[in-house]
Amino acid sequence: MKIYTRTGDAGMTGLFAGPRVSKDDLRIESFGTVDELNSVLGVARSHPIDADIADQLEQVQADLFTVGARLATTQPERLKIRLVGDADVQRLENWIDAHEESLPALEHFILPGGSVAAASVHHARTVGRRAERLVVGLVAAYPNEGYEVVGIYLNRLSDYLFVLARAINHRGGVADSIWIGEPSSPSS
Repeated sequence: MKIYTRTGDAGMTGLFAGPRVSKDDLRIESFGTVDELNSVLGVARSHPIDADIADQLEQVQADLFTVGARLATTQPERLKIRLVGDADVQRLENWIDAHEESLPALEHFILPGGSVAAASVHHARTVGRRAERLVVGLVAAYPNEGYEVVGIYLNRLSDYLFVLARAINHRGGVADSIWIGEPSSPSS
């Protein structure tokens, strides 16, 4: 099988078991952004991180392949894979709770950054939020397609990634940079 087919040269691509659509179709934009998120998580995993965190991120990356497959089809029953669902959302919530137990209370907004690994996870979080916003649009455009659980998963994933970035910094002894909105000085 060749990597190039030339079938997309005119700006169209095929959904899995479905019609050909424009490459700027909301479905394509959604699963393309999920793919971008998965790649950013791959960068995060390439940095030195604890084994349990690497395992969690690998599971998330596998989930995101499933999410991408779901977004790439109008006929999810033909995928013949287990789709992301409530149990996956619960797993993320369990990880959030476990990480938060070891973290100091969050009393201020924090600036994304810290260690390189944590900064990569913050980057992933922002891409995840963009993917979530696109899926919200899909739910509105296709209310009977069952995309709601994907939106819920992505919402919780972004929460998890925020907590995870803090946990990576905390474990590494790197302080989060807090943001305290300073009142602007009056102009003279």
